[in-house]
Amino acid sequence: MMVNDISNKRKLVNKDRHGTMKILDEALSVRKQHTLMVQGTTSDAGKSTVVAGLCRIAKRRGISVAPFKPQNMALNSAVTADGGEIGRAQAVQAMACGLQPVVDMNPVLLKPNTDVGAQVIVHGKAIGNMDAVHYHEYKRVVRGAVLESYQRLSEQYDLILVEGAGSPAEINLRENDIANMGFAEAVDCPVLLVADIDRGGVFAHLVGTLELLSESEQARTIGTLINRFRGDVTILQPGIDWLEERLGKPNVGVIPYLMDLHLESEDSLSVGNSNTGEGDRLEVAVLVLARTSNHTDFDPLRQHPQVNVTFVKPGQVIPPADVIILPGSKSVRSDLQLLKGNGWGAAIARHLRWGGKVIGICGGYQMLGLAVHDPEGIEGDAGSSDGLGFLNVETTLASEKQLTQVQGRLVSDAAGVEGYEIHCGVTNGSDLQHPFVRLDSERNEGVLSPSGQLIGTYLHGVFDHPESCQSLLRWAGLKKPESFDYQAFREKELDRLADLLEEHVDIDFLFNL
Repeated sequence: MMVNDISNKRKLVNKDRHGTMKILDEALSVRKQHTLMVQGTTSDAGKSTVVAGLCRIAKRRGISVAPFKPQNMALNSAVTADGGEIGRAQAVQAMACGLQPVVDMNPVLLKPNTDVGAQVIVHGKAIGNMDAVHYHEYKRVVRGAVLESYQRLSEQYDLILVEGAGSPAEINLRENDIANMGFAEAVDCPVLLVADIDRGGVFAHLVGTLELLSESEQARTIGTLINRFRGDVTILQPGIDWLEERLGKPNVGVIPYLMDLHLESEDSLSVGNSNTGEGDRLEVAVLVLARTSNHTDFDPLRQHPQVNVTFVKPGQVIPPADVIILPGSKSVRSDLQLLKGNGWGAAIARHLRWGGKVIGICGGYQMLGLAVHDPEGIEGDAGSSDGLGFLNVETTLASEKQLTQVQGRLVSDAAGVEGYEIHCGVTNGSDLQHPFVRLDSERNEGVLSPSGQLIGTYLHGVFDHPESCQSLLRWAGLKKPESFDYQAFREKELDRLADLLEEHVDIDFLFNL
């Protein structure tokens, strides 16, 4: 997809050569010795997890610490306290630090909306869509935005823990790099290289990655870290000894595989069943779309002891369920076509005839209506698509994205609810006379259908709050839903991770660099 309205918005981040160098000089003068960057040999090597754990350890040691990721590509995002949008992983890392997330923690976010293009978000605001070729050229522009954010955080915190993206050895992406070694070189910070042994070939990953780096990049890599090890570490020790001699760098730890650790995912989705135990359980089926966004909405349900969540992939039949959920989407009209092509529309209609419940969140809410209009081509080719027709509403996509943290009460029983809105759609129709939530701002939100069987809402995070989650499980058919405090659960998981790193990683070495 070509650049949309980029030229008018470049002034938000564009810097000439002298302006960028000035930012760089200022950044280098501010506490660069208290910055550590964690890079990985591959995607999903454990960078996000390691940074989150280190953030929690630093907080427990009384260190003023903040997370930072120069560039993120993910469909799971969060709304910040300052009204912007960042990657979900940085919001979790901010939580580990005891902070509210802000846009400077992730100055550049890419949200894929096609196989070759993405929405580009800079300092929390969408500036347009770009294909991969155009963005590769545009990286030199957003470099200034990245260094601005880093400088502001460095002025406020004593320790900045930086997460890289993918691998630093992606040869085709090294020009104008801002995500890995390009950033580390610019701010002159040390790098810790993480590899996932559970994938196999961990020594080849570490040695091969370093071989593909320049001499200066190799020099700033201060050590290696092996993640997700299963078994007796003494068996691995000869390999570690060889690795340290081969690289001339210490291995700072071997992290055991931590079973059932739950941290909200940056982007990947595990589609296995969540709870197959005995007892009174609510069966929830979540449809997996090509551009599903914010699937972390369902993490509280997956952890709830009385709920079994099944993710239904394209080509699969929707299994018997109490509730069918249509998730958010970064490309609503194309995902709506996918949904219909799988025969899921007819299956949802049959589910409703049999008395089942349906929830549509964000893009899923839009799909439940009569039509979705995209006159400006916000998410693809301009045009309109017929919706599923289960709610009497229509949605028109607009260029201005709504980014809001909200609180309110469910209309049905006044249960408290908290969440956030991330959407471009404006929805109108007669069913809005039957709202789902009454917000504290005295605005009605969403739809609870007159039949009581369908909910449509723009609120992400509706299951996070114990009151609203318990209320929705009761609405869905669970007779005696337990209260589940997801926020407290996340805090315990962060502490469990930090405890593991404290035991198996040389934290003093990393913090005393």
